[in-house]
Amino acid sequence: MRRDSLQSQRKAFDKRQQRLRANRNPKRRGELAELAFIHKATSVGFAVARTYGDSQHYDFIVHSAPHFWKVQVKSSSALQDGTYMVNAIHSSNGRYTSYTADEIDFLVAHIVPEDAWFVIPVHAFIPHQSLYVYPRGQSKIGPYENYREAWYLMA
Repeated sequence: MRRDSLQSQRKAFDKRQQRLRANRNPKRRGELAELAFIHKATSVGFAVARTYGDSQHYDFIVHSAPHFWKVQVKSSSALQDGTYMVNAIHSSNGRYTSYTADEIDFLVAHIVPEDAWFVIPVHAFIPHQSLYVYPRGQSKIGPYENYREAWYLMA
């Protein structure tokens, strides 16, 4: 294949990818975050099971003997006012409500542009409905910085 043909194909592909990222709906972004979570959690040594259906308030069961943790996965891609916002809510009977310690053990937030993971125990954020995390390298740090890559909390 000719070099200029390869370059034009790459350019067209990159343009399609950019359009796909810009137009990805929240459901699709959530599915991608869940796939990324499975990869990350298993790569650090956890056994991961996906729940069947959408009727539970958690996405996964993570096994780390002797514990079985209920984990909800969220993601954020948009930097707004210097922070990434992660929604810590779920829909119940048409209303948005905060997670409780009865529903989940951990909220794991994937900050997509940084490929950063925040492993946050439910007691660290309830009753808040929105969590704000700062990009790495910022002079300002938020209350959840200690949970960045804190996979050991589930060990």
